Amino acid sequence: MSNGRPNQIFRNLNAKVAAIPMIATASVVFVGGTVWTVYYSFTSSKLLPKAKFVGLDQYERLWSTNRWLVSIENLFIYGVFSLIFSLVIGFLLAALLDQKIRFENTFRTIFLYPFALSFIVTGLVWQWILNPDFGVQQVVRDLGWTSFTFDPLYNAEIVIYGVLIAGLWQGTGLIMCLMLAGLRGIDEDIWKAARVDGIPMWKTYLFIIIPMMRPVFITTLVIIASGIVRVYDLIVAQTSGGPGIASEVPAKYVYDAMFLKQNLGQGFAGSTMMLLSVLIVLIPWAYLEFGGKKHG
Repeated sequence: MSNGRPNQIFRNLNAKVAAIPMIATASVVFVGGTVWTVYYSFTSSKLLPKAKFVGLDQYERLWSTNRWLVSIENLFIYGVFSLIFSLVIGFLLAALLDQKIRFENTFRTIFLYPFALSFIVTGLVWQWILNPDFGVQQVVRDLGWTSFTFDPLYNAEIVIYGVLIAGLWQGTGLIMCLMLAGLRGIDEDIWKAARVDGIPMWKTYLFIIIPMMRPVFITTLVIIASGIVRVYDLIVAQTSGGPGIASEVPAKYVYDAMFLKQNLGQGFAGSTMMLLSVLIVLIPWAYLEFGGKKHG
């Protein structure tokens, strides 16, 4: 047994040595940067970091600021609807493409194409499309419906839903591809057995296929959730947080606090809260992916 342990240590030695720069980078940049951010979130840092501790003052100020509360509310609305619609639309599109339809490659490319664009480009495109002067509203009015109104980006009550439309247009294609890959991994014999037993297709999907695609759904959930937490580009490109502060999100609040207001302590506090929200998503995912397998 004692002779086996050194062999275990030196097994795949080249791969382990090659991984050292990546591990060092992750440790210094990501872990070190995270600790540094959390540390200075308890200080009164302004333009430059300074170790003058103020306890939880930055966090108290953060949660008493109306702009931050509005950004959290917007993130919740955007997140819930983005999660639901991305999964539902992505799965439905994947299920349709899985029927071996004609021109499948063409449709798959069309649906996935928006994901190749940057969020800035997507935001600007949808800003034009939703502009009441020459976008959808004006087109419909030119067709004769002169009382038609559709200006979500200029209505503080529904502006976040206008941003949601652009986000779904960009991200649903990727979800479709992930779901399609999961569907293609299902054994054909399962479909044949379901047809022989006379099980309707919708029940086959709901009670057989979807439970078998659990790993795909978990991975997709993490991808969507991580994108929701750090949504920034779409907001800046479409609304810049307006009208007023109606479409503010945490990432924009943090950016403005650090670089426009030159208040690093407040920005670090907001960043730390965003980090906590990411951990809330990642920890259950890690448990389901790794802890569940060990128990199994």
